[in-house]
Amino acid sequence: MNQTNNAKLTDRAKTLRKNMTKEERRLWYDFLKTLPITVHRQKVIGNYIVDFYIASAKIVIELDGSQHYEEKGIANDVIRDEYLTSLGFKVLRYSNLDINQRFESVCEDILKHIDTSSVSLCSTASPQGEAFLGER
Repeated sequence: MNQTNNAKLTDRAKTLRKNMTKEERRLWYDFLKTLPITVHRQKVIGNYIVDFYIASAKIVIELDGSQHYEEKGIANDVIRDEYLTSLGFKVLRYSNLDINQRFESVCEDILKHIDTSSVSLCSTASPQGEAFLGER
């Protein structure tokens, strides 16, 4: 994988980790951090900083605010997704609205994309005590 060691991006990623959006914080603290696999926050990949990265599953998770639905944001996301896909990553995108209104469905969808053959995820539960299942 061609990951450049870009000091500016690395510094920016550290800042973004310290200043996550409320939707990123919710997904991180209420779900991703509890998984029994390593999930990276604000990971530099090439010339991009991805919101979340699961190396063992080759998954990138992006949370999209309103700017991603404007013409320029859509065009930039297409280029970014093509680059990440060319490196062999599966890019999962969820809107902030998804996180705020359909959180359990987002978690289920993420689990569906993680290869569970080598990792047991059955014990992962939401803070409300509902089990997240990999299928709907």
